[in-house]
Amino acid sequence: MVGSGRRVGIADVAALAGVSVGTVSKALNGRGAMRDETRARVRAAADELGFAPSAVARSLLSGRTFTVGVITTDSYGRFSIPVMRGAEDALGVGEMAAFLCDSRDDPIREQHYVRTLLARRVDGIIVAGRRTEPRTPIGHDLPVPVVYAFARSADPDDCSVVSDEAEGTRSAVEHLLKTGRRRIAHVTGPQSHASAALRASSAVEALEEAGTPLVGDVWFGGWSEAWGRYAVRAMLKAHPDVDAVFCGSDTVARGVTDALREEGRSVPHDVAVVGVDNWSLVAEACRPPLTSVDLNLEAVGRRAGELLLAAIDGRPSPGVHSLPCRLVVRDSSAPPN
Repeated sequence: MVGSGRRVGIADVAALAGVSVGTVSKALNGRGAMRDETRARVRAAADELGFAPSAVARSLLSGRTFTVGVITTDSYGRFSIPVMRGAEDALGVGEMAAFLCDSRDDPIREQHYVRTLLARRVDGIIVAGRRTEPRTPIGHDLPVPVVYAFARSADPDDCSVVSDEAEGTRSAVEHLLKTGRRRIAHVTGPQSHASAALRASSAVEALEEAGTPLVGDVWFGGWSEAWGRYAVRAMLKAHPDVDAVFCGSDTVARGVTDALREEGRSVPHDVAVVGVDNWSLVAEACRPPLTSVDLNLEAVGRRAGELLLAAIDGRPSPGVHSLPCRLVVRDSSAPPN
C-alpha cells in the first residue's frame, strides 16, 4: 500500500504486479518479449495505483527525451513562425517539447546548433527555411530523423515538406481568366530566386494552355513595393491595355496597386491584381484588400511535425511531400464592370 502524500513510483507498480522494475519498464514501453498475461498484469497494476511517469521516468522507460529541435534560417519569422506554429500543433499531440534555434543563415552557427541539439539527445530535428531553393542538408547519417519544412533538402533521400507553388500560381491565373481578364501581366522578384522563377514559368504555362499568352515579358526585379510601383509605370507605357497583374508576392502587389491608382487606373474595375503569400499584414491593408495565394505554411509545419513523429516511431517517409496552396479571394480581383 502506497502511503498518502508520496508519489507512486515504478517500484510500487513492480511490487504490486510481482515482477521486476525492468519488466515494468518493458511492459509499459511495449518493448521486450514477455507473456501477454504479464504485460496485462503490469498495466493493470499501473492503472490501479494511478501511476503516471514523470518526464524523467518517461524518458528512462522509452529511451527517448520527448524533445525535438527546430532550426530556422528566417530571422524575421515571416515564413518560419507559421511553419513552427503548425509543427507545434503536431508535436503537442505527441507530447513533445521543442528547442528553437535561429541560425541566421549562418552555416557555422547552424552546425553549432546541430551539435548542441544532438548533445541534448533530442529525438528529431525540423529545419525550417525562408527560401524554397534546395538547401544543403544539415548532415548525413545523423542519429536522429530530420524533416525539412518549406525549404527542401538537396538530398532526395531526405524528408522535405513544401508548398505546391506551381499549383498555387495556376489557381491565381485561372481565377483571373474566370473573371474575364485576358491581358494579364506578371511582376515578380529576382529571376535568380527559385520561387520567382517557378511562379513565372507556371504563370506563362497556364496562360499559354488557355490560349491567352502573357502580356509582354515577365517583369523580374525585387521583392519590394518600390519595384512594384516602378514596374507598373513602365508596363503601362508599353502595354496600356493590361487588365490584370499577377504579382510574385503581396509586397510587390501592394506597390502595383498603389502605382495603378496613381496612374488613374481603378483596381479592380480597370485592372485586377493578385499576389502571393496571403500575408495579412499587407494583403488586408492593401487598397482594395488583396486577393492572394496562401502558401499554407501552417499546414506545411503541421505535416513536417507529423512526419517527424512517424520517423521517430520508426516509420520514415523520405522524399518531397508537396501540399496544396489556396487562393484567398478579396476585392482586388472582382470582375470588371
